Amino acid sequence: MIRPRIAKARLLSLLRQFPVVAILGPRQAGKSTLAKWALPRYYRYDLEDSGTFTKLAEDPLFFLGRSSRLVIDEVQRLPELFPVLRGFVDRNPKKKLVLLGSASPQLVKAISESLGGRVGVFELGGISIFEEESQRLRILGGFPRLHWSRPRAKPIDWYASYLKTYLEQDIPQLGFRVSHRKLRSLMTMVAHSQGGVCNLSELGSSLGVNYHSVSHILDIFEGTFLLRRLQPYVVNIGKRLVRNPKLYLRDTGILHFLLDIPFSRKKLLDHPKAGASFETFCIEQIILHAELADPAARAFFYRTHAGAEIDLLLKLRGRLIPIEVKMGLARPRLRGMRAGMAALGLKKGYVVNSSEDSSWAARGILACGLRQLIERLRISPVPFKEASA
Repeated sequence: MIRPRIAKARLLSLLRQFPVVAILGPRQAGKSTLAKWALPRYYRYDLEDSGTFTKLAEDPLFFLGRSSRLVIDEVQRLPELFPVLRGFVDRNPKKKLVLLGSASPQLVKAISESLGGRVGVFELGGISIFEEESQRLRILGGFPRLHWSRPRAKPIDWYASYLKTYLEQDIPQLGFRVSHRKLRSLMTMVAHSQGGVCNLSELGSSLGVNYHSVSHILDIFEGTFLLRRLQPYVVNIGKRLVRNPKLYLRDTGILHFLLDIPFSRKKLLDHPKAGASFETFCIEQIILHAELADPAARAFFYRTHAGAEIDLLLKLRGRLIPIEVKMGLARPRLRGMRAGMAALGLKKGYVVNSSEDSSWAARGILACGLRQLIERLRISPVPFKEASA
């Protein structure tokens, strides 16, 4: 049974505006399933199939002309298709194309160069807390196979297979020539420093390579949607600001697997990285919903050398929203957040915690649960009936 996804609303909105829509996201995030469920009348080509790949590579115009509505899956495997698509779309303005891809840098570059002004792009992230129970999502991660498949995949076996395929097959197929052992080692190092400020020289020293090589590997991880470089919010306010990004493995299931944390609530809460896991989960869920609701949404963190700090500074609908993430329910210490808000001239902020209630943590700072915050920010999904209108 195919599960409904909240991203359907965004997909249909873009199809009303553009002849081409590109859905990007990590492998196994559910892009193909979303397209099948949301667009049942579309004809589908899967470029992972060797026969389909050969047909489209040899005579793309013939096969593109077979239907007025097409989905092309794993489109990054055939970059030569993009120049053809531009002319095809211009000659056939009433046709609709949906492109699915799991490698951002190459795909976005090809899209921007070949289909500028003709394509709408959005990212399909992990499962939303409006699609599955929140605690289960945090523990197991956001990949659909771990929640909705029959038979249910065991997370420790599934992540072992997923990372092996990703490191040893997917990355080489994208043209990157990096040892899978170095890739795995760096990914594990990022997991152990989850949410820390990036220090390329330190990571390179531990890995035995220079900082240029580290930066290149991080580009690969980020471009394939497994890593987030959360950039600092830099503004000229006369403060000494931290200017390096913070690094997060985006999926908590991958994080837990690399840290050898058993996939249970008790074991996770007992682990020293439980707070980092909660922070990661909240940040990714907030950004996921913000970007679906507002394509111009942007996410940063804020930190000065004097101690002012905000975990997540969300630019949403043109305004800045400061958000702290605290797993515990004790009254949080907010000196750093208040200093950051004062420096940026912000009067209202939020603390996300494990509670389902809301209360004022300090003047102008509301403490609440993750789902409550998403609803208060008006970035929660529209009902499915509205989404399909």
